[in-house]
Amino acid sequence: MRTNPAKWISATLLAVATLLPIGTYASPASPKAPPRRAASAWDIEAREYLGTPESEAAVNRGLAYLATHQEADGHWASGGYRGDVSITAFALLAYLASGHQPGRGKYGLVLNEAVDFLANQVQMSGQVGTPGLVYNSAGQSGPAMYGHGFAVLALAEVYGMSHRKDLKPKIEAAIKLIEDCQNQDGIPGRDGGWRYRPVQGEADISVTVVQVLALRSARNAGLNVPQSTIDRAIAYMRRCSNPNDGGFLYQVRQGGSGPARTGAGVLSLMMAGLRDSPECQGGLKYLKNHPLDRANEWPYREHFYYALYYVTQAMYQAGGDYWHTWYTQIRDHLVRTQGANGEWGWDGYSEAGVPYATAMSVLVLQVPAGLLPIYQK
Repeated sequence: MRTNPAKWISATLLAVATLLPIGTYASPASPKAPPRRAASAWDIEAREYLGTPESEAAVNRGLAYLATHQEADGHWASGGYRGDVSITAFALLAYLASGHQPGRGKYGLVLNEAVDFLANQVQMSGQVGTPGLVYNSAGQSGPAMYGHGFAVLALAEVYGMSHRKDLKPKIEAAIKLIEDCQNQDGIPGRDGGWRYRPVQGEADISVTVVQVLALRSARNAGLNVPQSTIDRAIAYMRRCSNPNDGGFLYQVRQGGSGPARTGAGVLSLMMAGLRDSPECQGGLKYLKNHPLDRANEWPYREHFYYALYYVTQAMYQAGGDYWHTWYTQIRDHLVRTQGANGEWGWDGYSEAGVPYATAMSVLVLQVPAGLLPIYQK
C-alpha cells in the first residue's frame, strides 16, 4: 500500500508539535542570545537612589521652611549662630542639592540672595579680616575656618553651575587662603591639616575635611587647586586613623574614635581613590560596627546632624550593603522626626538650632539624588 506523502508530512509535524512545550516551535537553529549590555553608571545610580515619595515630600517641606526663615540680607540665623557663614552655606547647598539654581524657578531669588551674601563676606581688601577669608565680621559665631570651608564649598558649587564671572576672583582668593594656612611644618601631628583660625599651627580632622571638600568642589568647577595641597591633606587624614578600632580620631593620636569624624575620614579617602587603603577599610568596618541605635546613641547625638551628613556621604561612596543598610534607616528616621512646619532639630538633637538641622537633613536626604556634583561618585 502506497503512503500519501502529504498525509505523512502532516502527521509527522503534528507528532513533533505535541512533544514541544506550549508556546515553542520547532526551529532549524536556536536564535542567538542578545548581546550583553554593559551596565550604565546611570543604572547604578538609579539602583542606589532609595528615595521615596515620603522622603521627597519631606525635602520639599524643609525647603519651604528655610525659605520663610531667610533674613533680609540673604543669610540664615540658627540658634546661637546669628550670622555665621556656614549656616547660610548649608542652606544654599540644600537648595542646590535639590535641583534648584540661582535666578531660576520657585527659589531663584532665595538662592540669588544667599549667593550674594556669601560672596560679599569674602574679605578682598584685608581691612576687615584676612584677605580671602569668608567671614561675617558683624555676626560670626563659629570658628572662622569652619565657616570659610563650607562657604567656599557652596560658592564653588554655584560657580560650577553658573560660571558667574564675579565669583571667580573671590573663590580664587579663598582657595589661596586655604593653601597659605595649611600646616607645612613636617610635624606628623599637624602637617597637612587646618585648625580653627586662618594661620598655620594646630590641626584637627573636622576642620581639615571641610577644606578638602572645598578644594575638591573648586577643582570640579575648573579652578586651579595644587595637587600637593590635597595630597598633604589626605596624608594628615590617614594619620588620624585609630589603629585600635579602625575609626578616626579628632586629632592625630589624640581622643577617641567617633562616627562623625570617621565618616569624614572615610569620605575623604574615598574621594582620593583610596577605598582599598587600610585606613578607609578600617573606617568602614568601624561605621558598620557602630550603627545609629540605642547602644550608640550618644556618639551620634553629640553632633547628630553633622554626623549624619558625613556618614551618609561616606556610605553612599561605599555603596552596596553599606549604603542600603544605612540610608534606609536614616531616611525613615528623618521622615518620621520632621516637625509640623517642615523643620528638623525641634527635638533637641541640634547643637546649632533648627534652620541648621533642617538644611543638614535636606542635604542628607538628597545625597543619593546626585544633583550636587560634590556628592557624585
